[in-house]
Amino acid sequence: MHRHDPSTTTRDAVRLPAPVLARAQAASSATLHEAARKIGALPSQIQALAPGFRCAGSALTVHSPPGDNLWLHRALERVQPGDVMVVFTGGAHEHGYWGEIMATMAKARGLAGLVIDGCVRDGHLLREIGVPTFSRGLCIRGTGKDFGAVGWINHPVLIGDVVVNAGDLIVGDGDGVVSIPHYMAGAALDAGAQRDAEEAEFVQRLQRGESTLSIYGWR
Repeated sequence: MHRHDPSTTTRDAVRLPAPVLARAQAASSATLHEAARKIGALPSQIQALAPGFRCAGSALTVHSPPGDNLWLHRALERVQPGDVMVVFTGGAHEHGYWGEIMATMAKARGLAGLVIDGCVRDGHLLREIGVPTFSRGLCIRGTGKDFGAVGWINHPVLIGDVVVNAGDLIVGDGDGVVSIPHYMAGAALDAGAQRDAEEAEFVQRLQRGESTLSIYGWR
């Protein structure tokens, strides 16, 4: 059997500074998307596997061959705490690329979350293990382990219409997942904090009886 040398398509990790990641823990996906001028929203079909799941971290990107999860196993060996694995599956969504075994290793390695443009399985066990998982749903269809198939780690991946690069800021919560380019992360968090403060003031004004048309100047 021909074996592909994964070192030829694997790049070193790029990670955001710890202070940026610390600030991102409190950010919401929707606020960051709006604050960054409406960029980075991943497909709405990619949702949290369990209520309360949220993640924030640096993207560790994986381009996986369709219907095969060997490259996810390879990526798991490169995980450091604070990474969010972002996986493109070549449009082959109907496979269970991730389950109990991989989630157990991911938790031990400190993976901050999984975002996959495909499905996972062992849903109840993934909820118990607790690694925040964002997927297109659950699917029991098995995957292969083709040692000759070419994949990529820490190269750009296309999720929906969003290009995700290694080291980009990934934030996922109950509303969805957003990807912010790493060079914009600090500015997006600043703008998001300002937006949150303004909206908190607007909420107080609305509770006192004002209208949205007046507050936003839309009359």
